[in-house]
Amino acid sequence: MTLMTLMTHIAPHKNSNIFGFSFGLHYLCNPKEMMKRILFLHGFFASGQCVPAVALREAFEGEAEVLTPDLPMHPKEALAFVRELIDREQPDVVVGNSCGSFYAQMVASALGLPALLGNPHFRMTEFLKARVGAHQYKSPRMDGRQDFVIDEQLIAEFAEMEAHQFLDKPSGEAERKNCSPEGRDRIWGLFGDHDTLAHFEPLFLQHYNKSFHFPGAHTPTAEEVKKYYVPLIKELLTY
Repeated sequence: MTLMTLMTHIAPHKNSNIFGFSFGLHYLCNPKEMMKRILFLHGFFASGQCVPAVALREAFEGEAEVLTPDLPMHPKEALAFVRELIDREQPDVVVGNSCGSFYAQMVASALGLPALLGNPHFRMTEFLKARVGAHQYKSPRMDGRQDFVIDEQLIAEFAEMEAHQFLDKPSGEAERKNCSPEGRDRIWGLFGDHDTLAHFEPLFLQHYNKSFHFPGAHTPTAEEVKKYYVPLIKELLTY
């Protein structure tokens, strides 16, 4: 620990003296600095205020810091945003749902982070082609912008990213750390038995080893998040 770090984390006290400086005998550490960090990436129609995000924050209150940002709509912007956030916040685990799991797989595999992919949608182009037109997000976003449009340009952007999502050496990455035998065990899949939108467990198991099931649909309820997601996340936090 450097002197500057020591000065930052120890409270002043007139009766203690170290290197000519007066310090107390107890730490004033910010509790959040000592907590594990979880980064949650929401689905395409959702936001950082969606039901799974709120449920995770509630479940880990006082135990871990849960980051639930709003993701940009366009995939390259979203992936760049997530990478920058990870570089800055240094999360211990990445958790995704649907499209968020699509992003989580790529960043976690590139950086060697543990991840839980909830109902991952690895073929977003199929999802979007059936929904061309104007839409609204299903949960509030911080910027207040609730309206958006799915068009052919957006579909083309996702198609480009889909083609490279499982490559060992995607553009801009030197190597995917999770492609090692050990790494294949660090990204887990969680699949809802009643999911009618994404059926990608076979594709997931071509690349990773551990998949789990829960008796839910594509978007988990708050109760399902706390009962099925949280225990797996806690285990991943030990990696």
